[in-house]
Amino acid sequence: MTSSSDVRSLSQATSQPTTQATTQATSRTTSRTGAGLALHGVTLGRPGAPVLDAVDLDVAPGEILTVVGPSGCGKSTLLRTLAGLLPALDGEVSQDGRPLTGPAADRALIFQEDALLPWRTLRANVELPLAIKGLPRAERREQAESWLTRVGLTEQSRQLPHRVSGGQRQRAQLARALAGRPRAVLMDEPFGALDAQTRAGMQDLLVEVLRGTGATVVFVTHDVDEALFLGDRVALLGSGRLTAVRDVPRPRDRTAHDDPARVALRRDVLSSLGS
Repeated sequence: MTSSSDVRSLSQATSQPTTQATTQATSRTTSRTGAGLALHGVTLGRPGAPVLDAVDLDVAPGEILTVVGPSGCGKSTLLRTLAGLLPALDGEVSQDGRPLTGPAADRALIFQEDALLPWRTLRANVELPLAIKGLPRAERREQAESWLTRVGLTEQSRQLPHRVSGGQRQRAQLARALAGRPRAVLMDEPFGALDAQTRAGMQDLLVEVLRGTGATVVFVTHDVDEALFLGDRVALLGSGRLTAVRDVPRPRDRTAHDDPARVALRRDVLSSLGS
């Protein structure tokens, strides 16, 4: 359950001026470029049970692509295929022009459930990918603290996951994913269990902490407004196929409900989804 203090700390995390820790974390990631992901003529699903057919999709390095569609349309299957967890039944899946054949350290996957290790503090969870990379303890602790500062969890860094709210656990999961400096971040409805106010704060925070990382993001959601706020483009799934990919008007403005281009796109997306 999300608390009012969680909402306040989200607001502080997204509005606070750049700190030394934030600058250090950003400087470590600006040299990275996002991964280019592609599916060409791809059939997705499990043997004997395909859910998507003839998918052609290119995700540009550094872009945020949101994916929307009704339940059971294959959104999560698409994400798991890009993560290398589920091989395509047919066609070619690639990263930077090379076949994508399995999971890799430069692709991070974030689920709706936070998947933090319950016996490790938030800081220790964020340190985990850095420890796997073999960084010295002092360096990985410094980097973990920097990322926790960026997501507004400085005061909670030594807490165990069960002692903090759902929104705080999701922020810790985001910090853990980005601490590993992935070139692609694959997100499967990560904010779906949060209340509306905390969800909006997490969307703002995601945009803020991604700035400067260069990471490519594929973000699955069933929420059309979330897709249009976060995405540089939005991919529409339905009836067993990729039905369309649309550019999203910019700049991002949560209050631009009456913008004609945004209204038209929202109507188009809802129509494509049969809503």
